[in-house]
Amino acid sequence: MSSYTKQKLNKVVRGSKRATYNKEAINQILDAGFIGFVSYVYEGTAISIPMAYSRIGDKVYLHGSLKNRMLLAAIEAERMSMTVMHLDALVLARSGLHHSVNYRSATLFGSLVKIEEREKKVEILKSIINYMVPDRWDSLRPINEKEIKSTLVVEMSIESASAKIRDVGVQDEKEDYDTDVWAGLVPIRQVVGDAIRDEMMPDHIKTPEHIINYVNNNKN
Repeated sequence: MSSYTKQKLNKVVRGSKRATYNKEAINQILDAGFIGFVSYVYEGTAISIPMAYSRIGDKVYLHGSLKNRMLLAAIEAERMSMTVMHLDALVLARSGLHHSVNYRSATLFGSLVKIEEREKKVEILKSIINYMVPDRWDSLRPINEKEIKSTLVVEMSIESASAKIRDVGVQDEKEDYDTDVWAGLVPIRQVVGDAIRDEMMPDHIKTPEHIINYVNNNKN
């Protein structure tokens, strides 16, 4: 797969040896999660907030209420950036300043448009729900017209992006390897627990297969 062109906006300056502009590597980071930190400017103040998203091809989709301050500001600016990050391990070195973390992160830059067409809005909302839990949408009660009309959906075309990945062990100063200080990695991963039934749900409703599959696939 091709790579994003390295430009002033997306160029990784610090830690450039850990950078990649490869689209496949960046997409893998995006597809490993469903929460991104969206950055925007509101009345001269920079703000970053977490948002659920989905990716289809080279486009990222977000949704919110019609009065969502972040989405409205981004639509007005017609530009947006978003970062997705996964923490994989604590890197505990022999000295404080060599402590680090292993991680995968991707930062996206692109143009933004508001989705108006009804059927496309529904398909995007479906993709966002299924990005959270595969096959979830078709088990839900159908979305109604009031919900469709009251939901703001935006599409960001990824025009530029970069990723940084650290997946190595401790990197201490040469002279520190002779000290009696424990050093190593503490792996970190996100896992799911067993599904907990809503207490208002009737006893005859069984846990659906897509929930069971999701739990079993993400427990370990």
